[in-house]
Amino acid sequence: EVQLVESGGGSVQPGGSLRLSCVASGFIFSTYAMRWVRQAPGKELEWVASISGGGANTYYAASVKGRFTISRDNAKNTVYLQLNSLKIEDTAMYYCAKDLRPYYTATDGSGDYSPLGQGPQVTVSS
Repeated sequence: EVQLVESGGGSVQPGGSLRLSCVASGFIFSTYAMRWVRQAPGKELEWVASISGGGANTYYAASVKGRFTISRDNAKNTVYLQLNSLKIEDTAMYYCAKDLRPYYTATDGSGDYSPLGQGPQVTVSS
């Protein structure tokens, strides 16, 4: 059974930083790309970033490119999302997810992924 446990998040002022973590279990972690998605109040789910199974390749939505960094530590079965230069419009629930197709990374957030967990809340306000 796939389990994803996210942590981090919180409230920051614009321009601030946060780091999200997601510990995975129940599958061979390095075999699958991982992604972060987010959902702002009243809006649809939005893909944020993806990272390949080995961690060599990363892809970002245009709205976060240059500000957010996705990374992973396969020895710890953990994927991270570093959020820098946060903006008010980054306020959302953030979720990590496992891509369903092994040995493949979608570069644009397409493709199916695992059910989402609880997700940490990120709130950016002045």
